[in-house]
Amino acid sequence: MIGEETLLSPATETDLLRQQLQRAQRLSSVGTLASSVAHEFNNILTTILNYAKLGLRPTATEQSRLECLEKVLKGSQRAASIVSSMLGFTRNQAIRRDLTDLVALVEDTLLLCEKDLSKHQVHIERKFTCRPKAPVVAQQIQQILLNLLINARQAMPRGGRITLDVRENARTHMAEIHVCDTGAGIPPEKLRLIFDPFFTTKEPDSDGHGGSGLGLSVCRQIIEQHQGRIRVESIVGKGSKFTVKLPMALPGDRPVPEAA
Repeated sequence: MIGEETLLSPATETDLLRQQLQRAQRLSSVGTLASSVAHEFNNILTTILNYAKLGLRPTATEQSRLECLEKVLKGSQRAASIVSSMLGFTRNQAIRRDLTDLVALVEDTLLLCEKDLSKHQVHIERKFTCRPKAPVVAQQIQQILLNLLINARQAMPRGGRITLDVRENARTHMAEIHVCDTGAGIPPEKLRLIFDPFFTTKEPDSDGHGGSGLGLSVCRQIIEQHQGRIRVESIVGKGSKFTVKLPMALPGDRPVPEAA
Protein backbone atom coordinates (compact mmCIF):
# COMPACT_ATOMS: atom_id res chain seq x y z
CA MET A 1 0.00 0.00 0.00
CA ILE A 2 1.42 3.34 -1.03
CA GLY A 3 0.96 6.15 1.45
CA GLU A 4 -0.52 9.43 0.35
CA GLU A 5 1.35 12.70 0.88
CA THR A 6 -0.67 15.78 1.71
CA LEU A 7 0.71 19.00 0.26
CA LEU A 8 -0.08 22.30 1.97
CA SER A 9 -0.35 25.55 0.12
CA PRO A 10 2.29 28.18 1.06
CA ALA A 11 -0.39 30.33 2.73
CA THR A 12 -1.67 27.41 4.84
CA GLU A 13 1.84 26.40 5.83
CA THR A 14 2.66 29.99 6.83
CA ASP A 15 -0.49 30.17 8.99
CA LEU A 16 0.42 26.89 10.72
CA LEU A 17 3.96 28.09 11.39
CA ARG A 18 2.64 31.39 12.75
CA GLN A 19 0.30 29.55 15.13
CA GLN A 20 3.14 27.30 16.31
CA LEU A 21 5.36 30.34 16.92
CA GLN A 22 2.64 32.08 18.93
CA ARG A 23 2.11 28.96 21.05
CA ALA A 24 5.86 28.57 21.63
CA GLN A 25 6.06 32.20 22.72
CA ARG A 26 3.16 31.68 25.15
CA LEU A 27 4.86 28.67 26.70
CA SER A 28 8.12 30.61 26.95
CA SER A 29 6.31 33.31 28.95
CA VAL A 30 4.85 30.67 31.27
CA GLY A 31 8.32 29.21 31.77
CA THR A 32 9.62 32.63 32.81
CA LEU A 33 6.89 32.89 35.47
CA ALA A 34 6.86 29.24 36.61
CA SER A 35 9.05 29.61 39.72
CA SER A 36 7.13 32.68 40.93
CA VAL A 37 3.75 30.98 40.41
CA ALA A 38 5.00 27.88 42.28
CA HIS A 39 6.20 30.11 45.14
CA GLU A 40 2.81 31.83 45.24
CA PHE A 41 1.06 28.44 45.44
CA ASN A 42 3.33 27.44 48.30
CA ASN A 43 2.36 30.62 50.18
CA ILE A 44 -1.35 29.99 49.56
CA LEU A 45 -1.12 26.35 50.72
CA THR A 46 0.80 27.40 53.84
CA THR A 47 -1.94 29.91 54.67
CA ILE A 48 -4.69 27.32 54.11
CA LEU A 49 -2.92 24.72 56.28
CA ASN A 50 -2.25 27.16 59.12
CA TYR A 51 -5.83 28.41 59.28
CA ALA A 52 -7.18 24.86 58.99
CA LYS A 53 -5.05 23.85 62.01
CA LEU A 54 -6.22 26.89 63.97
CA GLY A 55 -9.84 26.06 63.21
CA LEU A 56 -9.41 22.47 64.40
CA ARG A 57 -8.02 23.41 67.82
CA PRO A 58 -10.25 22.20 70.68
CA THR A 59 -10.06 25.66 72.25
CA ALA A 60 -11.26 27.44 69.10
CA THR A 61 -14.55 29.32 69.46
CA GLU A 62 -17.33 29.19 66.92
CA GLN A 63 -16.45 32.72 65.77
CA SER A 64 -12.75 31.93 65.33
CA ARG A 65 -13.58 28.76 63.40
CA LEU A 66 -15.77 30.78 61.07
CA GLU A 67 -12.97 33.31 60.53
CA CYS A 68 -10.51 30.49 59.79
CA LEU A 69 -12.90 28.93 57.27
CA GLU A 70 -13.26 32.29 55.53
CA LYS A 71 -9.46 32.55 55.22
CA VAL A 72 -9.27 28.99 53.85
CA LEU A 73 -12.02 29.77 51.34
CA LYS A 74 -10.32 33.01 50.25
CA GLY A 75 -6.98 31.22 49.75
CA SER A 76 -8.63 28.41 47.80
CA GLN A 77 -10.44 30.86 45.53
CA ARG A 78 -7.19 32.69 44.79
CA ALA A 79 -5.44 29.41 43.94
CA ALA A 80 -8.35 28.44 41.67
CA SER A 81 -8.16 31.83 39.90
CA ILE A 82 -4.45 31.41 39.22
CA VAL A 83 -4.97 27.88 37.85
CA SER A 84 -7.86 29.06 35.68
CA SER A 85 -5.81 31.93 34.25
CA MET A 86 -2.81 29.68 33.62
CA LEU A 87 -4.87 26.99 31.88
CA GLY A 88 -6.74 29.55 29.78
CA PHE A 89 -3.47 31.13 28.72
CA THR A 90 -1.70 27.90 27.71
CA ARG A 91 -4.66 26.00 26.22
CA ASN A 92 -4.65 25.66 22.44
CA GLN A 93 -8.17 27.01 21.98
CA ALA A 94 -10.10 27.63 18.79
CA ILE A 95 -9.41 31.07 17.35
CA ARG A 96 -12.70 32.89 17.88
CA ARG A 97 -13.28 36.52 18.72
CA ASP A 98 -15.54 37.31 21.63
CA LEU A 99 -16.60 40.68 22.98
CA THR A 100 -14.25 40.90 25.95
CA ASP A 101 -13.93 43.23 28.93
CA LEU A 102 -10.34 44.46 28.55
CA VAL A 103 -9.99 45.51 32.19
CA ALA A 104 -10.95 41.98 33.29
CA LEU A 105 -8.41 40.62 30.81
CA VAL A 106 -5.68 42.83 32.27
CA GLU A 107 -6.56 41.70 35.80
CA ASP A 108 -6.45 38.02 34.72
CA THR A 109 -2.98 38.61 33.25
CA LEU A 110 -1.77 40.25 36.46
CA LEU A 111 -2.84 37.14 38.37
CA LEU A 112 -0.19 35.22 36.43
CA CYS A 113 2.69 37.65 36.91
CA GLU A 114 2.07 39.76 40.03
CA LYS A 115 4.21 37.46 42.22
CA ASP A 116 7.06 37.72 39.71
CA LEU A 117 6.71 41.51 39.67
CA SER A 118 6.61 41.70 43.46
CA LYS A 119 9.72 39.49 43.70
CA HIS A 120 11.61 42.04 41.58
CA GLN A 121 10.23 45.03 43.54
CA VAL A 122 8.06 46.23 40.68
CA HIS A 123 4.87 48.00 41.76
CA ILE A 124 1.68 48.13 39.69
CA GLU A 125 -0.41 51.27 39.31
CA ARG A 126 -3.85 50.80 37.78
CA LYS A 127 -5.67 53.55 35.89
CA PHE A 128 -8.96 52.10 34.72
CA THR A 129 -11.19 55.06 33.91
CA CYS A 130 -13.70 52.89 32.04
CA ARG A 131 -14.24 49.27 31.00
CA PRO A 132 -14.12 49.11 27.19
CA LYS A 133 -15.01 45.90 25.39
CA ALA A 134 -13.50 44.72 22.13
CA PRO A 135 -13.97 41.69 19.85
CA VAL A 136 -10.72 39.80 20.49
CA VAL A 137 -9.19 36.37 20.91
CA ALA A 138 -8.70 36.82 24.64
CA GLN A 139 -5.86 34.30 24.89
CA GLN A 140 -3.86 36.15 22.24
CA ILE A 141 -4.33 39.60 23.81
CA GLN A 142 -3.35 38.14 27.17
CA GLN A 143 -0.19 36.84 25.50
CA ILE A 144 0.63 40.39 24.35
CA LEU A 145 0.01 41.86 27.80
CA LEU A 146 2.12 39.23 29.53
CA ASN A 147 4.97 39.83 27.08
CA LEU A 148 4.84 43.60 27.67
CA LEU A 149 4.73 43.17 31.45
CA ILE A 150 7.70 40.78 31.48
CA ASN A 151 9.63 43.14 29.19
CA ALA A 152 8.86 46.07 31.50
CA ARG A 153 9.99 44.13 34.56
CA GLN A 154 13.23 43.11 32.85
CA ALA A 155 13.88 46.77 31.96
CA MET A 156 13.88 47.60 35.70
CA PRO A 157 16.48 45.31 37.31
CA ARG A 158 16.46 47.43 40.50
CA GLY A 159 12.68 47.64 40.69
CA GLY A 160 10.32 50.40 39.65
CA ARG A 161 6.73 51.05 38.65
CA ILE A 162 4.48 49.81 35.86
CA THR A 163 1.39 51.88 35.10
CA LEU A 164 -1.50 50.14 33.36
CA ASP A 165 -4.00 52.49 31.75
CA VAL A 166 -7.11 51.18 29.98
CA ARG A 167 -9.26 53.72 28.18
CA GLU A 168 -11.69 54.23 25.33
CA ASN A 169 -10.99 56.63 22.48
CA ALA A 170 -14.41 57.83 21.32
CA ARG A 171 -12.93 59.68 18.34
CA THR A 172 -11.21 56.64 16.82
CA HIS A 173 -13.63 54.02 18.24
CA MET A 174 -10.61 52.18 19.59
CA ALA A 175 -9.92 50.70 23.01
CA GLU A 176 -6.44 51.51 24.27
CA ILE A 177 -4.20 49.68 26.73
CA HIS A 178 -1.11 51.60 27.85
CA VAL A 179 1.78 49.82 29.57
CA CYS A 180 4.31 52.31 30.98
CA ASP A 181 7.49 51.52 32.91
CA THR A 182 10.17 53.51 34.70
CA GLY A 183 13.01 51.47 33.23
CA ALA A 184 16.16 52.23 31.29
CA GLY A 185 14.38 53.24 28.09
CA ILE A 186 15.34 52.32 24.52
CA PRO A 187 17.83 54.37 22.45
CA PRO A 188 16.32 55.98 19.31
CA GLU A 189 18.54 53.96 16.95
CA LYS A 190 17.16 50.72 18.42
CA LEU A 191 13.56 51.85 18.88
CA ARG A 192 12.68 51.52 15.19
CA LEU A 193 13.98 47.92 15.15
CA ILE A 194 12.27 46.42 18.19
CA PHE A 195 9.40 44.84 16.22
CA ASP A 196 11.77 43.16 13.76
CA PRO A 197 12.12 39.37 14.15
CA PHE A 198 15.18 38.25 16.16
CA PHE A 199 16.12 41.79 17.23
CA THR A 200 16.45 42.18 20.99
CA THR A 201 17.77 44.84 23.36
CA LYS A 202 17.82 42.48 26.38
CA GLU A 203 20.79 41.15 28.24
CA PRO A 204 20.24 38.05 30.44
CA ASP A 205 18.60 39.02 33.75
CA SER A 206 19.34 37.68 37.26
CA ASP A 207 17.52 34.45 36.36
CA GLY A 208 19.48 34.03 33.13
CA HIS A 209 16.54 35.00 30.92
CA GLY A 210 17.45 37.15 27.94
CA GLY A 211 15.55 37.88 24.75
CA SER A 212 14.89 35.81 21.64
CA GLY A 213 13.82 38.78 19.55
CA LEU A 214 10.50 37.09 18.77
CA GLY A 215 8.22 38.43 21.52
CA LEU A 216 7.39 41.88 20.13
CA SER A 217 7.39 40.58 16.55
CA VAL A 218 4.71 38.05 17.49
CA CYS A 219 2.80 40.75 19.41
CA ARG A 220 2.67 42.95 16.33
CA GLN A 221 1.43 40.07 14.17
CA ILE A 222 -1.38 39.32 16.63
CA ILE A 223 -2.45 42.96 16.85
CA GLU A 224 -2.45 43.35 13.07
CA GLN A 225 -4.66 40.25 12.82
CA HIS A 226 -7.08 42.09 15.11
CA GLN A 227 -6.94 45.17 12.81
CA GLY A 228 -5.28 47.02 15.67
CA ARG A 229 -2.05 48.92 16.17
CA ILE A 230 0.85 48.95 18.62
CA ARG A 231 2.92 52.05 19.31
CA VAL A 232 5.95 52.69 21.50
CA GLU A 233 7.47 55.82 23.01
CA SER A 234 10.69 55.74 24.99
CA ILE A 235 13.12 58.11 26.69
CA VAL A 236 16.52 56.79 27.73
CA GLY A 237 16.84 56.89 31.50
CA LYS A 238 13.12 57.52 32.08
CA GLY A 239 11.25 54.53 30.66
CA SER A 240 9.03 53.27 27.87
CA LYS A 241 5.35 53.36 27.03
CA PHE A 242 3.67 50.76 24.82
CA THR A 243 0.16 51.45 23.55
CA VAL A 244 -2.06 48.67 22.18
CA LYS A 245 -5.04 49.93 20.17
CA LEU A 246 -7.92 47.58 19.37
CA PRO A 247 -11.12 48.34 17.44
CA MET A 248 -14.23 48.07 19.57
CA ALA A 249 -16.13 46.87 16.49
CA LEU A 250 -14.87 45.46 13.21
CA PRO A 251 -16.20 46.89 9.92
CA GLY A 252 -18.88 44.69 8.39
CA ASP A 253 -18.90 42.27 11.32
CA ARG A 254 -22.06 40.84 12.79
CA PRO A 255 -22.62 41.52 16.50
CA VAL A 256 -19.99 39.61 18.44
CA PRO A 257 -21.15 37.50 21.43
CA GLU A 258 -19.86 38.48 24.84
CA ALA A 259 -17.32 36.17 26.42
CA ALA A 260 -18.76 33.97 29.14
